[in-house]
Amino acid sequence: METIPRNPTDGIYAATDDYVHAMEVRGAARLLFVAGTMGLDAQGRPGATLAEQLELIWDNIRAILASAGMTVGNIVRLTSYLRDAAYAEANAAARVAALGDRRVPTTAIVAQTLDSDWLVEIEVIAAA
Repeated sequence: METIPRNPTDGIYAATDDYVHAMEVRGAARLLFVAGTMGLDAQGRPGATLAEQLELIWDNIRAILASAGMTVGNIVRLTSYLRDAAYAEANAAARVAALGDRRVPTTAIVAQTLDSDWLVEIEVIAAA
């Protein structure tokens, strides 16, 4: 599989350093669509803080990807649902820490979660 970041510069605003406008995927044999994943532990309890929930979210995403023989290196699209806009910076920092040097198309939306204890929910699309 080949991924090609697409970041046009003519006639469009510049992407920031932590994402790309688009990702072209060539030769993928499999796609994995991961439902919104919350910062819940194995017993279904949310982390007590935003930092704990973000850590749990990324642990949960890695576990889901591993079940399909994938890693965060296979993520080609990511959407974050934040309960509060104030969570944007911490969410972006957690994403950058999880993905390392990889930049993928990313969207963050402020939304009311189904449970007020869920501070962030992240869904991803992965390809292999």
